[in-house]
Amino acid sequence: MELDRERCYEALRTRDRRFDGRFFTAVVTTGVYCRPICPARLPLLRNVRFYPCAAAAEAAGFRACRRCRPETAPGTPAWLGTSAVVSRGLRLIESGALDDGDVGRLALRLGVGARQLRRLFARHLGASPAEIARARRVHFARLLVDQTERPMAELAFAAGFASVRQFNHAFRQSFGRSPREVRRRSVGAKRAPGETLALRLPYRPPFDWNGVAAYLAGRAIAGVEWVGDGCYRRTVELGGAPGFLEVRPLARDFALELRVGPAAGAELLRAVERVRRIFDLDADPLAIADALGAHAALQPHLRARGGLRVPGAWDAFELGVRAILGQQVSVRGASTLAARLVRAFGKPLEGAPEGLTHLFPTPAQLAVADVASIGLPRARGAAIRGFARALADGELVLDGARGLDETVERLAALPGIGGWTAQYIALRALGEPDAFPAGDLGLRKALAAGGGAPLSSAQAERAAQAFRPWRSYAAIALWRSLAA
Repeated sequence: MELDRERCYEALRTRDRRFDGRFFTAVVTTGVYCRPICPARLPLLRNVRFYPCAAAAEAAGFRACRRCRPETAPGTPAWLGTSAVVSRGLRLIESGALDDGDVGRLALRLGVGARQLRRLFARHLGASPAEIARARRVHFARLLVDQTERPMAELAFAAGFASVRQFNHAFRQSFGRSPREVRRRSVGAKRAPGETLALRLPYRPPFDWNGVAAYLAGRAIAGVEWVGDGCYRRTVELGGAPGFLEVRPLARDFALELRVGPAAGAELLRAVERVRRIFDLDADPLAIADALGAHAALQPHLRARGGLRVPGAWDAFELGVRAILGQQVSVRGASTLAARLVRAFGKPLEGAPEGLTHLFPTPAQLAVADVASIGLPRARGAAIRGFARALADGELVLDGARGLDETVERLAALPGIGGWTAQYIALRALGEPDAFPAGDLGLRKALAAGGGAPLSSAQAERAAQAFRPWRSYAAIALWRSLAA
């Protein structure tokens, strides 16, 4: 990725928060790399190098600044200046695809050769897939060292390192100090071992918490999710152990607070990445609003509420079942059916906070369950069983590795899953920024000029071409305009 040195330097000079996380500045005279908002003295232009991601700066031999803490910057948007393959590769790495270090297997999932994948990452990000994965682990480890009192060995494995020795080496290489030295100097909030773990997840402002919370509340599955009093809760299963999580906004800090209990162990990093996807924390809302703001159908909503995000999902299977239940019924009706399904086939959970009673059933459970017994038409019950069986048997993998079009094609090939359902799953569960369920009645109404008759699906599909590559965000804006 080519970065414009003059523009980057101007953003650095003015400490423009809009660019925080979009590039990093390395100073050759100090060997340190920083965020654009670093309060340190402005270096001379001839002494700086600009990198599109923290991993690239570390791969070039620079260590993280101790003042601006690059590891706490909002996530670099996966779409920023990258090819489609690199964008999908970044999403898979965030999901733990390189926790075993096998780049060849990652390349196979993406449909390219390992050498080609390394070449694409080097061209667009300035770092290899392995270096990106290493930075992801070590930055998360720093977060745990600063914000918890958990033993170092526990933190090493929670961050995805194979050994404490590997953890210590990577940590010192990135931060110039050992984990114990950093912890002694840390002034962050501490938590005693055994308590619910609390972490801060930064985002790039603005962030429409109320809009995201309202969307999730309207579609929450009773017993599995609960939204209210300024927080989102849900049950989870991590590493085979049941638990729960809670998310609240920390508006002054441009972050969300995540509480996980009981401790998630080695699955903690993946849990954090999944929560980031639920709240779309790596999006760049200003860039997206600039791109969509030129369209009259979206202008009123974008002006009224900044910080547009696409509410995601904890689990692609859960979201897929919820989408199938929502076929031909209202949002409220689908929520009622989902609650029945959880009570009938979900696993009860004890000791969870208010509103949480069950884990959502697994694909293996629903593949053999009499789903229609909750009051569904037999065809829709069969569709859920077929969807569950395809995932349980490994015939269908919902990781977005092959892109939007192929994912939609594979989903729509299953009995009972049409284009609307497939696009909706891609939009919310897989984080595809350009998905658009054109058959949705609400979207067809919202796109009708002057409040006339709803457009046809084909007309809505043509109208939505103007919103590329942000059709998912346009869909959320249009749905909210109907609610308003």
